[in-house]
Order: sequence, then C-alpha cells, then structure tokens
Amino acid sequence: MSTDPYHAVQQEVQASLQNAATLRASYMRIRSTAREDSEELIWARNELKATLAALEADLEDLEESVNVVESTGARLFGLEESEVIERRRYVGHVRREIENMRAEVEGRANGQRSRPSSMVGPSGRVAESTRPEDEDAQAEWAKQEQQMIIRQQDETIDSIAGTLNTLHEQAGLMGQEIGEHVEMLDDLERGVDRSEAKLSTAMRKMRNFIRQTEETKSGWCITILIIILMALLLAVILV
Repeated sequence: MSTDPYHAVQQEVQASLQNAATLRASYMRIRSTAREDSEELIWARNELKATLAALEADLEDLEESVNVVESTGARLFGLEESEVIERRRYVGHVRREIENMRAEVEGRANGQRSRPSSMVGPSGRVAESTRPEDEDAQAEWAKQEQQMIIRQQDETIDSIAGTLNTLHEQAGLMGQEIGEHVEMLDDLERGVDRSEAKLSTAMRKMRNFIRQTEETKSGWCITILIIILMALLLAVILV
C-alpha cells in the first residue's frame, strides 16, 4: 500500500489557516481603530499577507496530494471515493478562505467584511457561511481531523509502549549480567581468601624451617669447636 501524504500536509495547512485567522482578527481590530497609514496597521497587513502566501503554498502541496490520490486510485491508498471527495471539498474551502481574507486585506471585499470567517470551530477550521452543505462538510472535516488525531495518539502510545518494553528487556538483561558479575566477584573473593590462607601457612612453615635450621647449625658448630679444642689439648699433653 502506498503512503498517503495528505494528513501530514493537512496539519501544516490547518496550522497556517488557524494562524491566518488569528492575524485577520487582529488586522480587523487594528483597522477599525487606527489610521490607514498607521505603522501598526501596515505591519499587521504585511504579516497577514505573508501568512496567506505561505498558506497558499501549503495548500498547493495539499492539492497535489489529492491529485496524486485521484490519479493513482483511492483504493491503492486504502481510501474510499467519498473521502477523496471530502478532501477535494476541503481544499476548495481553504482556497475560498484565502481569497476572502486576501480580498479583505486588499480592500476588495464589500459585503464579505461582516462575514464571521474569523470564528474558529472545535476542529480548528475557520467557520464558513451557515449553509447546510457547508455545515455538513465542516462536520465531516471535523470528524476526519478527530480520527486523525486519535490515530496519531494511538501511534504515539504504541511507540511509547514499544520503547518501554525495550527498556524493560534491557533492564532485565542488565540485571542478569550484574548478578553474574556479582557471583564472579564472590568466587574471586573466595579464591583470594583461600590463596591468602595458603600463603600464610607457607610463610609460617618457612619461618619455622629457617629457625630450626639456624638452631641445628649452631649446635653443630659448638660440637666441632669442642672436638677441636680437645684435640689441641691432647696434642699439647702428649708433646
């Protein structure tokens, strides 16, 4: 199944549309109180124009993703034809909002200025006129967006769960390795204790041997000296 790029691009478009709606409300508020040559009004107008230009570029990418799905086939992306139609309607809705806001900025909107396009619905979309078909479309868009958010949350939860499982397994392996190292250190400590005991015994035997050897040598030396002295005495007496 091919990768559907629609949702990733729609998030950018939705964020830009929300930002443009906020800037439009700020621009309308400033325009109602400030002079036409006010620096604050000029800055707000330029900021809104730049945001609309970026939004239009994102909308082009979104429309391109819809074109790809339409040309390739909705079923290849696991979609129904009704969802593709709703995507196309959403693109048209955003394009109309861009045109309306640009017309207000450039002073070409006449009766549209009183239109409550700055109101944002629960799904974050700018509210359109209260025609029944538009309300149904907006409800469908809100439903799709909520489903997308739920899918993203599920994916995030699954990713977190996978990470936690991996950490749990790694912690278990680390605990097992630490236990093995502790046993090895215990064995090494017992070996060192046995070697130290054997070394102490060997040193004690060595000292006893040296002491006994010294005592034996001293006794033999004294005996030899006595024999030599007796021989000398006998020699003197006989002479």
